[in-house]
Amino acid sequence: MDGPLSGIRVLDAATLFAGPLAATLLADFGAEVVKIEHPGGDPVRSHGAQREGVGLWWKMLGRGKKSVTLYLGAPDGQEIFRRMVAEADVVIENFRPGTLERWGLGYDRLCEINPRVVLARVTGFGQIGPYAQRPGFGTLAEAMSGFAAVTGEPDGPPTLPPFGLADGITALTTAFAIMTALRARDATGRGQQIDMAIIEPILTLLGPQLIAYDQLGELQPRMGNRSSNNAPRNIYRTADDGWVAVSTSAQTVAERVLRLVGRPDLTEQPWFASGAERARHADELDAAVGAWIAQRDTETVLREFEAAEAAVAPVYTAADVLADPQFRALGTIAELHDDELGPIRMQNILFRLSETPGRIRWTGPPLGAHTAEVLSTYGVDAAELDRLRTAGVIR
Repeated sequence: MDGPLSGIRVLDAATLFAGPLAATLLADFGAEVVKIEHPGGDPVRSHGAQREGVGLWWKMLGRGKKSVTLYLGAPDGQEIFRRMVAEADVVIENFRPGTLERWGLGYDRLCEINPRVVLARVTGFGQIGPYAQRPGFGTLAEAMSGFAAVTGEPDGPPTLPPFGLADGITALTTAFAIMTALRARDATGRGQQIDMAIIEPILTLLGPQLIAYDQLGELQPRMGNRSSNNAPRNIYRTADDGWVAVSTSAQTVAERVLRLVGRPDLTEQPWFASGAERARHADELDAAVGAWIAQRDTETVLREFEAAEAAVAPVYTAADVLADPQFRALGTIAELHDDELGPIRMQNILFRLSETPGRIRWTGPPLGAHTAEVLSTYGVDAAELDRLRTAGVIR
């Protein structure tokens, strides 16, 4: 077996981030993933940083996938896609609701071809409802979920994350949904349709905010780097202009921190025994912890906190992550060879399985690198390839 998902065939017909990343996670653990791209390519190929005209995000997002160009808006492309679905286990798509149906590729039609297929549909707002036809991206989910409203400084505006947070959360959820549907198929023999709206998964990670408003009428305010559940909890500047994060989610850790910074008197206050009460005294606690940290360089702060068994971490950049010994020990960063760029480093697979580990088989391939190879297995010979290429159905 080349991974625990060996034998699972996935057609990744989605673009950009959420759907394709879900397919990447499946590929990491052995699924055979065919990336079906418009002849112009997935926009992620030109999204973000590039080296010598090669998109770097694609190298991570396209890893372990075979790239096939196929224009699904053309009848010839639709016919080939139906042949591919007949042998697939999973299809992932993120077209606007109704697009697949207009092409004769809706779930009812796919089920006729292959009753065991699982169709994962990833859209901004889902397949139904008044917003279903709106263009939807992760940014809108970060706004509508309430995430932006609680992020940022108290006197500042709502703040969006500078990366695809909602898309990433949706990708993880979609991969889980696909595995759940495949497990159900083991029992029923039938596939099913997954309706995944990007506005939904991020809500779960926001914790008790909805139920707190429902039951108490309370809305969580913006608090910067502080927490409403415990203190001290913040980012503090060190003497050498570094930054460290401190967390005291456990009562014993809070006590250790205050003893370390020379303020054991604060631990004796009646309010100190409750995380929520400590949060109401965050100004006083931050002043004590911040003053102590500001007088020491980053290395000293980390060493003293570790000796005191208190929770602290440096604020890293990507450069720091690549150099960190803990990430190195875990194998968090994969070192690979890319045919276009040579040596390349990226995030490794998400988790380690002791018996059936996954692996990155290759980095994101050039556009259409596997078109002839893959389509030949579905009866497309050289003459038909030439005809399809001339018609603009493939590239």
